[in-house]
Amino acid sequence: MKLLKLTIAMLMLSSCSSIFKNTENGNSCCSKSKNMSLKKISTLKYRADDKARDIYRHPVETLKFFEIEPQHTVVEINPSAGWYTKIIGPYLKNEGILYLAIFSEASKKTYAKKYNPKIKSLTSNNTFFGNVKYSVLDDSVNTIGPVAPPSTADRVLTFRNFHGWIRSENDEKTIKAFYQALKPGGLLGVVQHRMPEDAEQDKKASTGYVKESYIINLAKKVGFELVAKSEINANSKDTANYKKGVWELPPALRALDSDKAKHLKIGESDRMTLKFKKPN
Repeated sequence: MKLLKLTIAMLMLSSCSSIFKNTENGNSCCSKSKNMSLKKISTLKYRADDKARDIYRHPVETLKFFEIEPQHTVVEINPSAGWYTKIIGPYLKNEGILYLAIFSEASKKTYAKKYNPKIKSLTSNNTFFGNVKYSVLDDSVNTIGPVAPPSTADRVLTFRNFHGWIRSENDEKTIKAFYQALKPGGLLGVVQHRMPEDAEQDKKASTGYVKESYIINLAKKVGFELVAKSEINANSKDTANYKKGVWELPPALRALDSDKAKHLKIGESDRMTLKFKKPN
């Protein structure tokens, strides 16, 4: 038993020095002595496969725009495999709390069985991820929160999820759950595939695109104040007009073979980046 414990400890130390080593200056995120910056965390080795998408997602700039701080309680909604979690988790590790609102174990979504184990595995080592808690938000089984205890969160963040809630007609109920979780003065950060304002909004958001005005009006309806917009994640090459919707673009790239080269040049979707406040 003592040998087993020693072996586990050695493996954890090895993992800390190799997987979570900063690729630029050798800093490790395993130290509890000081917090790493978002920029440093974004260069960790375990993000090697994710970094190719940084040119479209701009994670450091986006999280700075949402004003997250190391001591915050942050709720990330439906994190899937944890693309953003890999940055947010280590950033909050020493002082903050991270709630991950994942899919229900009884989910009717086919991908839930893939993503839930992945995100739990990723965050299972609290040496790296600190205080991670789980809640459930799953419109397929009508479980819309609570995503965190009432009035405890400093930030609620959602990345490219709104079209699904619109499709299931749970968008208003969902954003109300965000409002309830936030402290007075807390911020809601939204990134979403953006439909041009002069286009007709699909009531089911079946293309994955949503008008910016739709989300702004919905947020205001439940009590949020719009603080700011950003063009961090804009892509002027995206027309938002594809037969198979946003999924014709990378990374899904479900376009016809004859269109794939053209869509690769477009890149990932044009995205709104909105910041809302729950009034004090």
